[in-house]
Amino acid sequence: MASAGAGGAGPGCWAADALAVALLCPLLLHAQAAGSVNNACGKPLESGKILGGQNAPDLRWPWQASLLYRGLHICGAALIDAFWVVSAAHCFQKSQEPSDYQILLGYHKLQQPTEHSLIATVYRVFVHSDFNKHYFLGSDIALLQLLPTSTSCWVTGWGMLTETEYLGAPLQLQEGEVGILSNDICKVYFQTSDTSKNNYSVHEDMLCAGDLNTGKAICRGDSGGPLACKLMNIWYLIGISSWSLPCQQPVSPSVFTRLTHFTSWILEKQSISPNPDPAAAPPRNKPPAIKDFNSTGTAHKPRSCTALVVLQTSPVLLMSLRAR
Repeated sequence: MASAGAGGAGPGCWAADALAVALLCPLLLHAQAAGSVNNACGKPLESGKILGGQNAPDLRWPWQASLLYRGLHICGAALIDAFWVVSAAHCFQKSQEPSDYQILLGYHKLQQPTEHSLIATVYRVFVHSDFNKHYFLGSDIALLQLLPTSTSCWVTGWGMLTETEYLGAPLQLQEGEVGILSNDICKVYFQTSDTSKNNYSVHEDMLCAGDLNTGKAICRGDSGGPLACKLMNIWYLIGISSWSLPCQQPVSPSVFTRLTHFTSWILEKQSISPNPDPAAAPPRNKPPAIKDFNSTGTAHKPRSCTALVVLQTSPVLLMSLRAR
């Protein structure tokens, strides 16, 4: 990993859950407070049933969100991914302009925000095209895409440190804090006149991240590793390291496989392949110690002919990738 820093990142709960509609257990379905963590996905810290509409204890429903229309609470919503919430389509009959809406996260009492509370900006609103079409209130569902807030995102791996420098003994895992970059901006870094089929370009099944100020990016050998983001003290698996320009100065954004794009495919493959019989597993051997390696990995590297021009002319892009 290029210029990986040391810092306080940590793991979340990594398991599948039926409530995680848009991601393989988006790691939101457990609550974490100071000194109190429930390690089971989908199980909040507080347990019990709500009958008759009594007050809900704090930490019981951490995925609950508030939908604001021009500053006023009008509907509820549910966080299903680090950048996505789901709500009812009928809540958007007044307007479908993203600028009219905001999302409150991490609230228990709307009049008493805490240090865990935050307000998110709505980037896009997707009301189901069949809403109210075939019968009254049918397809009453809407998706909201959120802009990144103060989310802390980290990439990790055992890849090369630069295009010519290998990770030295004892091959310690490297980490780097990065920022998420919109695909529209990221595409500028990979513009080329080459229109061939094998041309590198950014598409909807990809996302970009990096830190151009301090030079953090994925490098050879990091491919396949995780891009994880922390939101409201919850860790989300967002992407898989895929490709980048050569990991050398000046650094450009790294490109990751967008996990939410492949949710259906992942769930399909999981459903048709049940867990194997433990008795079929081979005897467990002692974990090996990996020797020094000089493998450059399988990271794909497009040509970098446009990177210098972009970095010299777009200070706004640099600011958008500042480490959070």
